Amino acid sequence: MPAPAPVSHRAPRRRPSAGRAAAVLVLVVVAALIPLFGPSAALRGTGEAQAPGTAVITFLRAVLFAALSVPLGEVFAVRLARRVPGAPLNRAPRGWASQAAWAGSAAALGLAAIVANGNLVPRELSDLDIGRLYDTRDGRLALLEVNAFIVAALCARSRRPACAALPLAAVIVAEALRAHPPVEDSPLVGSGLTLVHLSCGALWAGGLLYVLRLLRRWRTSAPQEAAAVLGLYARVAAVLFAAITATGVCSTLRRMPPGTVVDQLTDTAYGRALVAKLLLVAAVAVLALLARRRLRRTADRVSAYVPARAEVIALGLVVALSALLTAVPVPIRW
Repeated sequence: MPAPAPVSHRAPRRRPSAGRAAAVLVLVVVAALIPLFGPSAALRGTGEAQAPGTAVITFLRAVLFAALSVPLGEVFAVRLARRVPGAPLNRAPRGWASQAAWAGSAAALGLAAIVANGNLVPRELSDLDIGRLYDTRDGRLALLEVNAFIVAALCARSRRPACAALPLAAVIVAEALRAHPPVEDSPLVGSGLTLVHLSCGALWAGGLLYVLRLLRRWRTSAPQEAAAVLGLYARVAAVLFAAITATGVCSTLRRMPPGTVVDQLTDTAYGRALVAKLLLVAAVAVLALLARRRLRRTADRVSAYVPARAEVIALGLVVALSALLTAVPVPIRW
């Protein structure tokens, strides 16, 4: 009697559809257009001057924010999956944390080179003044980010990849301090708001990305466990969204006093970029509610994958707009 054929518990691979490939292509194109044309579009008609290299800085910061979100999200999502009984973690998708961290170190190195050239994009090596990196606050923070991403990449390849969260936390602290120099009014308050905002945003976007990768891998072999992980994420994401909204509102009111918000939202590049980001975040919130509704009311809970996938695509665009906000001029307090 012939031995029975071994049963594979791995979900069958599906060929990527033309629609999915087109959606990814559109996302990449739009994400690339934001750094290229976003600064000039936001500044048009405002009377504000565009600093040299704004497009390059926007692109590098978008890469840095994305590189921060991916590994933090993986650590976060894996911790959620471990709370689900019977979750087949041995068949979890391979992490992208190491590759993302190396990309983040490259972006941080590019930003450090700009700092070394007096906040201008260098055209040749002779433009760089390495001493400026050690003698200035922005330079030391830039070096900290480069080194932290390198350590995070090495941690992601170690036996305890969750240790990468520690150097990535250092990157978030450095970004929070960089965004609020000492000459600003109550800089520690602004840094605290940015710290919470950036941390929650990275966990929200990066966590959803890895949860969707888990859901796609387990949707046929362990659909109940996959849906349970998505349900856990949805509950935590509601708290993250509330924190992002609260800190975002407070940060906006610090930069734009209540009496000037309406005018500055339309008359400044920062305000226009902020409006675009708010509209996208509102769309993300609607998609998140739709996914949560499917989790609760639909028999096929895995169907929540569709709106959740659209949500993570929109979050990718939010990351690019967040980078644009760091590159355009800060509104003048009237």
